[in-house]
Formats: sequence, C-alpha cells, structure tokens
Amino acid sequence: MNHTLPAAVPQRSSPGVHTPIAADGPASRFTKGSAAAVLVCWLLVVFDGYDLIVYGTVQSSLISETGWGLTKATAGTIGSMAFVGMMIGAIFAGRMADSWGRRRTILGCAIVFSVFTVLCAFAPNAAIFGVLRLLAGVGLGGLVPSANALVAELVPAKWRSLIATLMMSGVPIGGSIAALVGIGLIPAFGWEAMFLVAVLALVVVVPLGLKYLPETLAPVSPAGEATDRAAGKAARRVAKKSAAKPTAGTEPIGFSSLLRAPYLGVSVLFALATIATLFAWYGLGTWLPNLMQLAGYNLGSALTFALALNLGAVAGSVITAWAGTRFGPMPTAIAAAAVAAGALVVLVTGPSVTVVYLMLVLAGVGTHGTQCLIIAAVASHYPGHLRGTALGWALGTGRIGAVAAPQVGGLLLAAGLGVNSNFLAFAGAAAIAAVLLAAVGLKLKSKSSTTPSPSTSGASNV
Repeated sequence: MNHTLPAAVPQRSSPGVHTPIAADGPASRFTKGSAAAVLVCWLLVVFDGYDLIVYGTVQSSLISETGWGLTKATAGTIGSMAFVGMMIGAIFAGRMADSWGRRRTILGCAIVFSVFTVLCAFAPNAAIFGVLRLLAGVGLGGLVPSANALVAELVPAKWRSLIATLMMSGVPIGGSIAALVGIGLIPAFGWEAMFLVAVLALVVVVPLGLKYLPETLAPVSPAGEATDRAAGKAARRVAKKSAAKPTAGTEPIGFSSLLRAPYLGVSVLFALATIATLFAWYGLGTWLPNLMQLAGYNLGSALTFALALNLGAVAGSVITAWAGTRFGPMPTAIAAAAVAAGALVVLVTGPSVTVVYLMLVLAGVGTHGTQCLIIAAVASHYPGHLRGTALGWALGTGRIGAVAAPQVGGLLLAAGLGVNSNFLAFAGAAAIAAVLLAAVGLKLKSKSSTTPSPSTSGASNV
C-alpha cells in the first residue's frame, strides 16, 4: 500500500511514553527519555543476537544426542530456517514500522521471537524444531530494522551513525553470552536449557519496552489512510501523464520507491553487500563451534573460539563506530571487510592456537563491523519516510546470505572438502563485500558531486 506523507506530520502523545517526533525530523538533543528507549532497543538486540548464535552452540548436541537423525547437511538446513524467517521478518517489518509505527512493530517482533524460541526447547523432532526456528526468525528479522528506524529518530542527526553502530554491538554481545552460557549450561542441563533463556526477554525486556519505547509515527486513521491512498493514486496518474517525477511532498512509501531513481543503484549495491557480509558473519556463527570440534577441539574449547569471534564483533562495533565517524562509513566498511577476509584466509594455513584466537577476533571485528557500518549508512542515506523500508530492504534481502551460509557450510562438509573449505568460502564472501562497498562509495561520491544541494526529501550524505 502506498500512501503519502507530508514533510511534517502532527503527532499525538500516548500516556506513559515520550512525545512523538516527526519521522523525517531527528531529535534536536539526546534526552534521558531517548536514552532509555535506546537502551531498551539495545537489550532487545542482545536477545536477538543470543537467539541467532544459540543454534551454533547446540548444533553438535542436536546431531549426536537427540536421535533425530541429523547429518551435517540437514543440520545446515535447519540452521538456515531461522534466517529464512529473518528474511521474511526484515522485509515486512521495516514496511510495517513505517506504516503501523515503530513501537508496535518492535514489541510485536520481540514477543514473537521470544515465544517461539522458548518452544524450541520442547520440540519433539527435527521438523517441528525447524518450523519453530523459522517462526522465531520472523520476529528476529523484524526487530533490527524496526529498532534502528526508531533509534535514528530519537537521536540528533550527528549521532545517528555512532548510536546505530554501538546499538548493534548487542548482536555479538548476545552471541558472546550464548557461547559463554553454553560452556556451563549445556553439559549440566542439556541443549534445551539454552532456548529457555529467551523467557527473560518476555518477562523483563518487553515490559520495559511497554514503559519506555515512544512512538515516532502517528497512526493513520481509516479516513486519513483512504485520503492518502487517493492522493497517492492521483499523484501517480499526474506523474504518468506528465512523465514527471513525483514531488517531494507526494513521494510514496514502499519498496518501489527504493528501486527507482535516485535510489535504485545504491539500494541494489547495499543489498548485495549485505548478502555477502551476512553470508560470512552468520556462516561463522552457525558453523564455527562444529568446525573447531571437527578440527579436534572439545566442546568447551570450540565454544571458547566462538566466544572470541563474538567478542571481536563487540570490539568491532566500538572500533568501527569511532573509525566510521573519523574516516567515513564507506572507507571504514571497505577496510573492515578486507580485514575479515584476510583473517579467515590465515586460518587455512593451520596457525598456532594463539594466532587462531587472534584471527577469529579480527574476523569478528571485520564481519560484524562491516554490517554495522552498512546499517548506519542506510539509516543516514534515505529520508525518514523511507528509512524503515530501506533498512528492511537491505537486511531482508541480505538474509539471502544468512540463509545460504549454513546450507553451503553443511554441503561443503558433507562433500568431504574439510574445515578449510568453510573458511575459504566465508573469506571469499567478505572480499566480495569489500568490492561492492567500494562501488557504493564511488556511486555516492559521484552522486554528491553532481547534486548541488540536498534535495532528496531529507536524505543525508553518507
């Protein structure tokens, strides 16, 4: 559904929440209320990250202990199910966040992924477990673009990239918690206990969200929605007859807006770069513990390697936040992707344990740091009325890489190509991401040099 938004929309306050702001107008200052809302979003992203990595921590247990008849290939298929759900959730939740409101979408996604993650602990077979992971993935995928769209509107424009990047540190922090908790929890209580941890999101963080999350978009009334639809149709008819572009005041919301001038080229490149980056990041997140066990390490040591990867990603969030502000998000993202590719190639050479830890830290810095910078760049490049949709587009299409990575990893192992084949595949994806981001940087630079003034409905240069 396409409808139009004026440059400034009158907003109404809701009891118990902050006064909403216009979607296309960032806050003039960072208030205590905004900080509380950002913190809640960050906590939800922590649980999102936990849920993404938890499958990798229990994968070997599912293969060896459940009696479900899982092989490396079928384990990879199940690992992909959550990412299929994430692709669906990211694409549609970004659009829903722009239409229904950020707050409602964020809380709905949090409830969905928490409930279905808890139910995974009671799955009787692989098929039901896979379906539950898919449904949990819908909530997982919808949370990040919706939360990022909200946060971008709660902080001053100059802080957007920094706050977005730091908030996304919640993903590897959640992954680190999953690896750390798994070292003690799995041997003592079994793999099921790892999924029961999601109860904390339901009983602690969701109530905090109900209290502290504001709404930055006013709900559209049925009459207003009909008027907007009619206005949008009329504007499109006029545009077709005159062969002219719609004016800024009647620019429609929706994916169609991203796939035409002036956003088409950049939208496609952002999506492809996200596919490559998420292939590397989630491939490692899904398979690393199992890969290290296949390389001869026990479960505890294998989870420690996963912890190193995720701690590197946490460090990457901070390092790339600073570097992105200092040198620009695109140059920093290119460097981060190249670092990840180089570190993963070094792992193939069979280095000492100390070097393995160091390379995994660098791989975490590079892969997750790159994705953080892509999110920050997307949030800054598009105007407010398209921001949630653009984030949903990039992260939703990017889930193709996340879906493919567990499958490809399992198939490479099932084909007898060994552990190193996985590292090379993920290194290649990181290298491709670096090339694609270089193309984004060139396109944005060319666009800024040919555009005399910012006239893209509030979009800021990246």
